Amino acid sequence: MKKFVSLLLALMMALGMTALAEESKDQLARIQEKGEIVIATEWDGILAGIDSGRYDIAANGIDVTEQRSEKYNFSTPYAFNRTALVVRGDNEDIKTFEDLKGKKTTNSIASTYMILAEEFGAEVVGVDTLDQTIMQVLTGRADATLNSEVSIADYMQKRPDANIKIVALTEEANLVAIPTRKTDDSASLLEAINQAIAELREEGKLSEISMKYFGRDITAETVG
Repeated sequence: MKKFVSLLLALMMALGMTALAEESKDQLARIQEKGEIVIATEWDGILAGIDSGRYDIAANGIDVTEQRSEKYNFSTPYAFNRTALVVRGDNEDIKTFEDLKGKKTTNSIASTYMILAEEFGAEVVGVDTLDQTIMQVLTGRADATLNSEVSIADYMQKRPDANIKIVALTEEANLVAIPTRKTDDSASLLEAINQAIAELREEGKLSEISMKYFGRDITAETVG
């Protein structure tokens, strides 16, 4: 599970500081009254949970895309994250994203990384976790994977002997934000989320969380 959940915890605390109206149908009021945090383990169930009404918001490193923006209202970005192209340490065939044409990659089903790999002409094998993704690459069942730069850096830091390498990064960082449903009762929730993000950014809490878990400040637009 990505450590972006720490931001969600901070946001939930910030959202809970406002007074509540009883019997309100507003999403913000419902969350303040009896909100709960669900730790989801499968990526493809997160957005489906928002669609079904099981979840009101999600924080799991969700990239803002044109297609998703047609379906959800997104908060202001709280992180900026480039996409890394990862191969096994002895792979010399793949050096750029263009080299993925005709190759096999492995990624979470319905993720932006899966879509990007397919756009470059790769055949994508779906998996559920980052560990499964890396294992597919290490065993040769996949030629490469596209994934979050910070997630891969965190993996390599914890497993310095892992026989993988980053061969390319996207020039532009993806915007990471919190999606809500496009409904009338979610307007105040989105406004409160944006206010909480602004306050956490101003207080330095976003940077603090990022440095604690990733060793770098990915909350700044220039990631480094």
